[in-house]
Amino acid sequence: MLARQRQEVILDEVRRTGAVQVGDLVQRLGVSDMTIRRDLDALARRGLVEKVYGGATSTIGASTDEPGFEAKSVRQLTEKEAIAKLAADEIQPGSAIGLSAGTTTWTLARQLDEIPDLTIVTNSVRVADALQQRGRVDRTVVLTGGVRTPSDALVGPVAVQSLRSLHLDLVFLGVHGMAPRAGFTTPNLNESETNRAFAEAAGRLVVVADSSKWSTVGISTIVDFDEVDLLISDQGLPPDARELLGEHVELLLADQQPTEEEE
Repeated sequence: MLARQRQEVILDEVRRTGAVQVGDLVQRLGVSDMTIRRDLDALARRGLVEKVYGGATSTIGASTDEPGFEAKSVRQLTEKEAIAKLAADEIQPGSAIGLSAGTTTWTLARQLDEIPDLTIVTNSVRVADALQQRGRVDRTVVLTGGVRTPSDALVGPVAVQSLRSLHLDLVFLGVHGMAPRAGFTTPNLNESETNRAFAEAAGRLVVVADSSKWSTVGISTIVDFDEVDLLISDQGLPPDARELLGEHVELLLADQQPTEEEE
């Protein structure tokens, strides 16, 4: 198993239980004590876990916690790839689309090479970089201005003003959390306002969010369930969440392809 895959498993366990022990991870992942300790060191450097004697504990707490892009990029990799492939199928050649900031929308940006003549508006430095690196001459990439957040989103009045004058065929919105009553949320108040401007510019609004986002609540609601046309998630979404969400929004669940394990 690759290091990033091990670290994703470790993060999932920390998130589920609040803490992990080195010995338990050695048995579960079939690697050495030193390998696990290196993985924990890597995760601690990114601010994802706090190392303690014999293991690590969660650093996630308040609804205003906002992990950086690198921290989020090692989570739910397989699910994000599967979600991005389904999302790309929603895009027609010649469309004008919006991609909000986030690691799932960044993954989607890397799936767009087969779709010609796109105009793509984003408030994400990472997404814009990924699109420009592909070198497509039939593609227009528009990056809003704004103030940069820990997740590399450009937010604030400049970004909002840029988006309010636009009319986009599709907008793909990444979110921090989704939960009953709270809807789709973010831990950043400025990013919430910017994402609402994205939603208002959308002819069709699509949220892309892996199942780990369920029951997570950020400080600010971006949109309610009823305001979204389509939610693309994965098969890990619990049955009660599927039932509730299905009453408000069209729901597509991606099948994750198994990854090949390597020693």
